[in-house]
Amino acid sequence: MPKIRLPESHPYLYETHLHTVNGSICADNTGAEMARAYKEAGYTGIFVTEHNWGGNTAVKRKLPWLQWVDHFVRGYEEAWEWGQQNGLAVFWGYEAGYDGTEFLIFGITPSFLKEHPELRQASVSEQYQIIKSGGGIVVHAHPYRDARYIPAIRLFPDYVDAVEGINGSHHNRYLDGGYYDHEDFNRNAITYATNHGLPLTAGSDMHSTRLFGAGMAFGRELTDAADFCNSILTREDYLLTDGMFWYDNSGAPLDEVLWD
Repeated sequence: MPKIRLPESHPYLYETHLHTVNGSICADNTGAEMARAYKEAGYTGIFVTEHNWGGNTAVKRKLPWLQWVDHFVRGYEEAWEWGQQNGLAVFWGYEAGYDGTEFLIFGITPSFLKEHPELRQASVSEQYQIIKSGGGIVVHAHPYRDARYIPAIRLFPDYVDAVEGINGSHHNRYLDGGYYDHEDFNRNAITYATNHGLPLTAGSDMHSTRLFGAGMAFGRELTDAADFCNSILTREDYLLTDGMFWYDNSGAPLDEVLWD
């Protein structure tokens, strides 16, 4: 597998948006397989962000709540176990769906999710309040994606902490057609975030081990998901990438990404 050549100033690369077959019906690979692929590609860590009950979940929605959460985190747990044995940091999050509008949730735990079954019926604003009460953050995922499963572009600047300005599946060297050749989706997301004073994140939206190489590069290792959340809220000096180019944390393009 090709390995990403990381900048000397930001040698720690993290994936913030990936799915496994354990929790997302649209994914192709297990948590362990995804973890191995990212380690081989040169990543320091990953966030496993499965589709929840409002999206393309692989977990039966009729399961009792606590049992549903136990099934929902299996991809993360499998990836975490592999990471513990092989030197890859693995953190948990999830992707919340609202009729095609999606949000990445970071900084809470599966235990917190178990304690808040009301999230299953929560509105976008209620979701924000609940996640914030647990010390987490809400990131609007790919807000300008135009796809068949998204009936309309809906923006919620008052109920998010950040915007996924760089989504690797919109701009990559491997795929054409669909929403895979739409750098404009990312440009519009960056403009939206800038206009509302919201920080940016970057991730691949990865569903298989054929990695795009997107993510966020830091000058230090992250300690946990809370550390990641704080780095976004404080606008730490991190780089964004779609796997083809590097961008600063405002979304301004820098250098081309080189692979070995």
